[in-house]
Amino acid sequence: MAEVAYVNASRVFPGTPPVRAVDNLELSVADGEFLVLVGPSGSGKSTALRMLAGLEDVDEGAITIGGKDVTNTPPKGRDIAMVFQSYALYPHMTVAENMGFALKLRGVPKAEIREKVAEAARMLDLTRYLDRKPKALSGGQRQRVAMGRAIVREPSVFLMDEPLSNLDAKLRVETRANIAALQQRLGTTTIYVTHDQVEAMTMGHRVAVLKDGILQQCASPRELYDRPANAFVASFIGSPAMNLKTVPLTPEGARLDGLVVPLSRSALDGAAAEGLSEVTFGIRPESLRLAAADEAGMTMTVELVEELGADAYVYGSVRIGEQSERFIVRVDGRTPPALGQQVEVTVRDADEVHLFHPGTGLRLTA
Repeated sequence: MAEVAYVNASRVFPGTPPVRAVDNLELSVADGEFLVLVGPSGSGKSTALRMLAGLEDVDEGAITIGGKDVTNTPPKGRDIAMVFQSYALYPHMTVAENMGFALKLRGVPKAEIREKVAEAARMLDLTRYLDRKPKALSGGQRQRVAMGRAIVREPSVFLMDEPLSNLDAKLRVETRANIAALQQRLGTTTIYVTHDQVEAMTMGHRVAVLKDGILQQCASPRELYDRPANAFVASFIGSPAMNLKTVPLTPEGARLDGLVVPLSRSALDGAAAEGLSEVTFGIRPESLRLAAADEAGMTMTVELVEELGADAYVYGSVRIGEQSERFIVRVDGRTPPALGQQVEVTVRDADEVHLFHPGTGLRLTA
């Protein structure tokens, strides 16, 4: 079994004040699970992965693999294989030699190495390239060789640190699908680091969102999208990002320009219990729509239209109190409004509204 657990694990770099790159991380990964660590630059995700690999110290707490405390175990004793952003292939070796090198160092018989390399090459569609040197391969092929090198070791845990960031957009989409399918086939516990939230949402069984070294939320991609725990997760997960605005409350709901969005009694009571006269109001672009001629809405001046074929995203400004606020609305791509046009925008369904505390950022709605 290869469950992984961070037990209040911290990495503290010296300084004035000390920098807590990973701060009391409490996170469990089930055997065979594909967990993605995601967050902006400097959030601590790569440091957390390197702590698990044994490449960074654990200054507080502990890390376990398969129930065994490996906090002070050297990297070679942790039964992990890591795939880095850089492919780190030996240029003078063939693909087959690169893939089998770790097994050769272990003293594995040549026949067994050939068998394991051939099987991994079949999985990764590399059989025809086994006799080539890395310089004769494309970036995507080199990344598959790096994956194959990890696979032949048959580790308990795969660790992947932004392995697709050097690939072009089309190849990145194709390769992430291949990695997800391969992990499903192998059933190996995998922890994958990325800054790309689209990558995270499409690959992971669960996604852990980090900010400033602190775990914000760990849940399935769907739960993160539908029920973000705080305003940071709401803004980070989803593309384009959720519209998040601080707006005043009325007895009926949240006021946005000429539009009052009705809120449930429990939401209003919860805000009242916190003594709030305003809330951070969140709504995703697809939960807004252009209002009909006889409907109340908020007046938006169109500043940008992104046409994507079936859909279009309309960016525009709306007056909220004394401020001009940017909103994004998803509309039918066949009939988008024109630049400079003023349109009325309303909410599709009040149940799709998210409310957060304007001070703490924590979710208010149940």
